[in-house]
Amino acid sequence: MVPFFMQIKCHLGRSYEVANALADAEIASEIYSTAGDFDLLVKFYVPSETDIGHFVNQKVQTVPGIQDTRTIITFKAF
Repeated sequence: MVPFFMQIKCHLGRSYEVANALADAEIASEIYSTAGDFDLLVKFYVPSETDIGHFVNQKVQTVPGIQDTRTIITFKAF
């Protein structure tokens, strides 16, 4: 499994709705609300053969209420 993180900016007043939709879809490992430029920080795990770009486009960015995303690819956990 390959981990990656996404920062998600939601439309105003929709962050809890987006977080619940991601949780209900059972595609995220962890979902955190954050302060700053983005509203949510989400950790995903996908099988190593999964195209992360397609996963992001098809599974995450299609969730209603999402305005913008930033994907963070990680190299090694310590």
